Amino acid sequence: MNLSRCFLIAFSLMFVSTASMAEDSKSGEWIQLFNGRNLDGWIPKIRHHNAGENFGNTFRVEDGVIKVGYDGYDEFGERFGHLFYKDSFSHYRLRVEYRFVGEQAKGGPGWAYRNSGLMLHGQQPETMALDQDFPASIEIQLLGGNGKDERTTGNLCTPYTHVVMDGKLVKRHCTKSKSKTYHGDQWVTCEVEVRGNEVMRVFHEGKVVLEFNQPQLDDSEEIGQKLIAANGGAMLSGGTISLQSESHPCEFRKVELLVLKK
Repeated sequence: MNLSRCFLIAFSLMFVSTASMAEDSKSGEWIQLFNGRNLDGWIPKIRHHNAGENFGNTFRVEDGVIKVGYDGYDEFGERFGHLFYKDSFSHYRLRVEYRFVGEQAKGGPGWAYRNSGLMLHGQQPETMALDQDFPASIEIQLLGGNGKDERTTGNLCTPYTHVVMDGKLVKRHCTKSKSKTYHGDQWVTCEVEVRGNEVMRVFHEGKVVLEFNQPQLDDSEEIGQKLIAANGGAMLSGGTISLQSESHPCEFRKVELLVLKK
């Protein structure tokens, strides 16, 4: 057994025990994942940098909110980043309040304009390759409008994963929700209900805007193949939660989670 395989298996086992302990001890309680003061309990992983290295001070807390900013960058340079919460979860409701501000970083891709996301059922940050762009995960895509065109938020994207919708395996990378468009710098609330491998539902303004189930790793790519071997299968029943940095400044003023009974 090679070293990289041992490394992945070790982190897979760590995820299982962490998820179990977190949910057993906090079932039925709303947990404030963000304490409003600092990034205690969060781990940055930015492309081309090691887990724990917050390149360019990308993630910081100012005025009681998590700010994702790029004033420390000369150019974005495809340094896609993610801020991981320390614990893993499988059955929960996640609620975030977010908004987009300012101008996109120089060199950011056009599709990343007012674009961020919630990465769910994700791999551990330490298992990501140095140059890996996104964690294998289920992404609830957060998008802001440009002031005139329609652009839904709470969409689904699937980096190194697939899902099932209406009984059919969906392999396309992104699927639009039924949400309305949110223009400007207004605060928006997104809520996601996650029940292991059984169902994921996205809510905006109390309405279900997207629903799917059976999240699973993509076995056609090397990253998915390695994680399938480490996890003992492709199906995802839990994992990490992370917030994205994709080149447009954004803020999160609330990140809270309600553990649900299995």
